[in-house]
Amino acid sequence: MIFKYLIVLFAILLTYGTCFTQSNQTAAVEDFKPTSVNQPGKLYPQVNSEGRVRASISAPEAHKVQLDISAVKYDLVKDEKGVWTGDSKPQDEGFHYYQLWIDSAAVPDPGSLYFYGASRWGSGVEIPAKDQDFYALKNVPHGEIREHPYFSKSNNSMRRCFVYTPPEYDKDVTKRYPVLYLQHGGGEDETGWPNQGKTNLIMDNLIAEGKANPFIIVMDNGTWRMPEQARPPRQGERPSGTWPPPGWADGFKKTLLEDIIPMVDANYRTLADQQHRAMAGLSMGGMQTRVITLANSDVFSYVGIFSGGSLSMGDVNSSPGFKERVKLVFVSFGSRELENRRPGGPFGGDPKVNTDSLKAAGMNTHFYISSQTAHEWQTWRRSLHEFAPLLFKD
Repeated sequence: MIFKYLIVLFAILLTYGTCFTQSNQTAAVEDFKPTSVNQPGKLYPQVNSEGRVRASISAPEAHKVQLDISAVKYDLVKDEKGVWTGDSKPQDEGFHYYQLWIDSAAVPDPGSLYFYGASRWGSGVEIPAKDQDFYALKNVPHGEIREHPYFSKSNNSMRRCFVYTPPEYDKDVTKRYPVLYLQHGGGEDETGWPNQGKTNLIMDNLIAEGKANPFIIVMDNGTWRMPEQARPPRQGERPSGTWPPPGWADGFKKTLLEDIIPMVDANYRTLADQQHRAMAGLSMGGMQTRVITLANSDVFSYVGIFSGGSLSMGDVNSSPGFKERVKLVFVSFGSRELENRRPGGPFGGDPKVNTDSLKAAGMNTHFYISSQTAHEWQTWRRSLHEFAPLLFKD
């Protein structure tokens, strides 16, 4: 009987010890602080030194509340006052979209500023990054981001873009500048690069350090509508036919070439020629850049594709004049994107191999990998930071 009792006691202690160890392994470091993108005076969301996000919201009548970030949902716990609080696992450095689920309803967190992503205005959080100095607000000369409404003849509608003008733009009214047309990703809009991307701060700091030449940046809305009956392939499903569908970028290409570029050249002091014009974009915007610049190498001389595929020798050889006219092809990805990359895809081929093949053929190419980031804004901030110093060096 005593032996039996000791065995049971040992099992209980072993179970308790295991649970205690697991609890210690998963317990958060209690150094949480409000994030840099909270609404003024709001204590939550918070982030700790591990990169965990802590959300908290008062919802006394709710039955279940969850924090939804990086495609994972975390249950929050309600206290006696009806306040729900909970933490995520450590997140990658940089900016992340997130939302709260309250009784199966997805809602923004009232504590955070709002950002347009995933085709909606929602919450965002900043995980402090070791290299965040390159987009920090510093005491250096600053450019401006201007909201520019304009009429689009090709769409018969009013549109708007955001235009970054570098420091000194308004002081020397005789100087003209090159232009970069910089596009957002799917489910985002023209506010993405000015807000989430920190474009102006990246450029201001690079220019102040003498690492980049001053140039204008135009950020417009490249959102496109799927054709009737068309839909993207579901997860794990092979695309039927080709994806994206043929002509998917034609609408924005027409708007860019017939409306946006002429409007910018008419209203800003640009160097309005192919030698001083660049195009780049992230994800969907990178895919648009790929399609548009291959077809219009007489318009753009610098190409940046951030997490949006790559260019192969077949692409270049089938685009007359591209190899001779284009001065730079820059391709970048987050390291986690490449780790999880599936063979094939819309453009096929290994992006590093493709980029190296262009270099071997005599083109000026750069391939950049953002360490420990995935398909997210820190990858694209770093990409712009690497891309910008390579532009307009002649």
